[in-house]
Parts: sequence; structure tokens; C-alpha cells
Amino acid sequence: MTLSSPEQSGVTGIPALSVPLLSLAAFGSGISLRVTDPMLPQLAQEFSVSLGDASNVITVFSIAYGLSQLFFGPVGDRYGKYLVVAFATLACALTSLFCALAPGFVPLLAARLTAGATAAAIIPLSMAWIGDVIPYHQRQPVLARFLIGQILGLATGVLIGGLAADAGNWRLPFFFVAGVFLLVSLALFGLNRRLPEAARKVRRAEGAVIARMAGEFRHILSLPWARMVLLTVFLEGAFLYGAFAFIASHMHHTYGMSLTSSGALVMLFGLGGFVFAVASATLVRKLGEVGLSLWGGVFVALALLGTGLAPVWWWAIGGCFGAGLGFYMLHNTLQINATQMAPERRGAAVSAFASCFFMGQSVGVGIAGALVGRLGTSNVMLVGAVGVLAVAVRFSLKLKSRPARQ
Repeated sequence: MTLSSPEQSGVTGIPALSVPLLSLAAFGSGISLRVTDPMLPQLAQEFSVSLGDASNVITVFSIAYGLSQLFFGPVGDRYGKYLVVAFATLACALTSLFCALAPGFVPLLAARLTAGATAAAIIPLSMAWIGDVIPYHQRQPVLARFLIGQILGLATGVLIGGLAADAGNWRLPFFFVAGVFLLVSLALFGLNRRLPEAARKVRRAEGAVIARMAGEFRHILSLPWARMVLLTVFLEGAFLYGAFAFIASHMHHTYGMSLTSSGALVMLFGLGGFVFAVASATLVRKLGEVGLSLWGGVFVALALLGTGLAPVWWWAIGGCFGAGLGFYMLHNTLQINATQMAPERRGAAVSAFASCFFMGQSVGVGIAGALVGRLGTSNVMLVGAVGVLAVAVRFSLKLKSRPARQ
């Protein structure tokens, strides 16, 4: 079965499994990203470090993830995005194994650094490849369906991280995700050989690699709308994940919930994202990009406020769900704009977008980790709520003033 209709795809003859396999790779990436969130109290106790220091397992992953994407974007443009994703997924299997076998906290930080670097290619190059083969007016729902894998991965990572922490064995989830990455990489290599030439296209380039890459990013940064999108996604990542990374710890310390229960509660973030993905075509049609970005920010702000100020734990049920729904409403709108910032350099453009997002995460989690001991988890979530709302309102106003695109 192929996606061969010109009305469905910008490139004919695309195997039907091409996007689902990318989504499975994103599933592994999502687990890797969030698996350590509920582990923080257990890691702090096991390695005799503070909660803020333990959060460095998140920070170093995000830093490596963000910076490495600046490299993988041009590489994907040069050698073929789908093929580079396949190689990166295989590398992720190895770096996940390094995490599982880390003998101490410093080696674990080093392993998480390499895991972030190898995972960096998966999401942005998958998005850029979808941008290559799917027309703009059909792209947002396809991107949303692709992101189901990442959404489920984020939720699964939080759940199995909590289960492993309560069981006193934080290594097991890394063995699991290594196996997932290995199986998906083999499938990706096989499917890449079946892609039509137009879907495996590479862009031949002259000159030194570093100078060429620098020139591509200079071109992207010279575009005013690209600068707007990149700044917005950086701030979105900083404010949202600076608060989100401490929700499980907040529920554990404030309400005495087990780490497994806290992780299961945070999984509702993924459920909110899943609901958006399923309903994305309808939401895009009814709200448009302006409405999605504005209401997404409102939902996130209300969700974080409700969770941070909750007098009882069950307020966080609606909070986590609403945060996921609102985040993907806002973030998916940013993603669709990222795929069209510089179509002739789509790999580099989307990688710059993803890099800014995860660098924002690393900055946000780092600052929150440094302040959480003095401010408390509730105030960290309040700051995140105000910040995300301000970012969403500003971006929606900018979108409203832009002409419609086809």
C-alpha cells in the first residue's frame, strides 16, 4: 500500500509505513526525553545529590539534543533525511545502552549527554521529510499524527521512569528503549530502500562543510519571520518545561504520592496531546493557526496554575491533561510554520527550530532546578504559567497580521 495520490502527497509512491515508522522512532525519542523526570528523587537519594543537581540528567540531554540538531539539519539535507534518521536511531540504541550501564552519577550524565546528541536527528528531520513530501495545506494534521509517537513516548517515559524508581532500579527503562530503537532502526533502513527517488533527495553543495552550514543558518536567521518563530519556540520550551519537569516531584513531596502514581498522573499530559492529534484536522479547520496558538497558551497557563495552586492532588488530573492539550495546540502551530520558514533549506530550518526548543528546555529546567529549593515547586509552576501565556498571546498576534499561505 502506498500514499500515491497527488491530492494526498507532494511526492507519489510513498510507502504507507513511512510516516508510522518515523512515529515509532519518535516514540523512542520521547521515552528518552522524559524517562528521568520521575526518577529525580530516587537518583538524588541513590547518588547523594540534591534534587536540583539530579535534574542535570534532564539538562545535559536537552543541551546535547538542542546543539546537535544544528549539525543534523544540513546533514539530512545533504545525505537524505530518512537515511540519516535511520542511522541516528541505531546510534540511539547504543547510547541508551550506555545509560543503562552507567556505573555512577557522572558517567550517567555523560551517557545522557551522548543520548541527547544521537536522538537529536529524529524529530526535526522527520518533520522536515514530511514537509518535503506533503503539501502545506495538508501538512498540519499529518504532522500531528506523526507526533502521536512522540506523545505516547513522553507519557510512557514518565510512567516507566516512575515504576523503575519505585522499584529501585532506574536502569531497566534504558534497556527497554535501547531495544525499541534497535528494532525501529532496522525497519527504517529497509523502508528507505523502497522510497522513490524524490523522497530520498539530497542537495548537492559545494565548499567546506562548516562554512556551508554556517551560511545556511545565517540565511535562516536573516528572515524576520524565522527569527520570530525561533524566539517563540525557545521561550515556549523554557517556560513550559522549566515547570513541567518538576510536576512529578511536586506531587510526590506535596501530597505524598508515590513516584509511580505521580508519573501516571503526568501521563495525562500525553493524553491531552493525543486528543489534539486525533482531533487536529477539526481543530485546525475551526480555530485556524491564530486560534490554536492563543487558546493553546490559555489552556497551558490555566493548567499550570491549577496544578501549582491545587489544594488537593486530583486538581492535577485536569491540569496535566489541559497542559498537554494546550501545549500541542500551540507547539504544532509553531511546527507547521517552522516547516515553511525556508523551504529550500528545510532540514536546516526545522533543525534550528528544534534546537531552539530544546535549548529553551535546558535553560528553563536549569534555572528552575537552581531556584526550586528557594521558591518551591508551586512558584516554579506559576512562573511557567505566566510565561507561556505571554508567549502564546504575542505569537498569535503576529500570526494574525500575516497573510494566509497555501
